[in-house]
Amino acid sequence: MSLIRRVARPMLAAMFVVGGLDQLRNPGSKVEGARPLVTKLADVSGQEPDVELAVRANGTAMVLGGALLGTGFAPRLGATILVGSLLPTTISGHPFWSIDDPQQRTVQRIQFLKNTGLLGGLLLAVVDTEGKPGLKYRAGMVSDSVERNVKQTRKEARRAAKTARREARLAAAQARNAIS
Repeated sequence: MSLIRRVARPMLAAMFVVGGLDQLRNPGSKVEGARPLVTKLADVSGQEPDVELAVRANGTAMVLGGALLGTGFAPRLGATILVGSLLPTTISGHPFWSIDDPQQRTVQRIQFLKNTGLLGGLLLAVVDTEGKPGLKYRAGMVSDSVERNVKQTRKEARRAAKTARREARLAAAQARNAIS
């Protein structure tokens, strides 16, 4: 692992671990901000919303994803979990578009853009294969290998058929010569 990855991953993950722990310990401070989004999601599913549970679940996802990313144990999975956690947090926590007070609107817009920047860093972490071939490349290699094997098998089958025809003609000619 490169030095940049060793340093950058924990730096990116730290905010999520600390924020997630805060949500687990003190969900009440986030409940009102999360209520509109959780209620909308509950309306779609037809269930009674438990906003505090949703905040705690989001906090758990943040701690788990941050730990995976920060330790480098499963950084791509951790970053993916954090992306899934950050999207609803950003939308419900910083709705600057619905605030009338210019000063509060500016503060919320800055927080929204900060989260957007974090989201960009997480997306880079999601696709970072550390220089190793990704699944798409590996799948292409397997496909190329299979294609080469198929071509080689066809070529060998044509060669075997040609040899069999030649042997059959030779055997038929020898049989005619033996009879005459």
